[in-house]
Amino acid sequence: MQIKTSLFILLTSVITFSACTHNKKTENKSQIQTVSKTDDTAKASAEGNVTYLSTADFRLKIMDYTIHQTEWVFEGERPAVIDFYTTWCGPCKMMAPIVEETAKAYAGKVDFYKVDIEKEQELAQMFGIQSIPTFLFIPAKGKPTMQMGAMPKEIFEKMVDENLFSRIE
Repeated sequence: MQIKTSLFILLTSVITFSACTHNKKTENKSQIQTVSKTDDTAKASAEGNVTYLSTADFRLKIMDYTIHQTEWVFEGERPAVIDFYTTWCGPCKMMAPIVEETAKAYAGKVDFYKVDIEKEQELAQMFGIQSIPTFLFIPAKGKPTMQMGAMPKEIFEKMVDENLFSRIE
């Protein structure tokens, strides 16, 4: 009985702390390393860097949802992963080095982006982001998929492979 109770508490803790809800407002500064907003996506991707994505950049590089309001029309040349985060979120901070390492591993094959949902509220609303981190996996062809919550590096890389390279639509 004590083992079952301990296991239940452990699982509840993992689920509770694997994602932040969007309601929390604290001002911690994160040390997330990304390239500047003006860097070229192709260069950033080739070097395995993560690029900050503004709402305006999203409309140019990913999809202009003001033109394509009823269907997904991807503007990118390579598959992409978008990490929706905030600077105060613990699980987001935990995922930052995993996203950066994965971007290096997929250099030139996948574009990696970060969207601060507090600064880019229009994008957060458009995708219904209520829990962070949330990842948007965008294949070169087909519709994107979302995954919420922090995960180990192996699972994140598996999600990249399955959602960007294994799916046939």
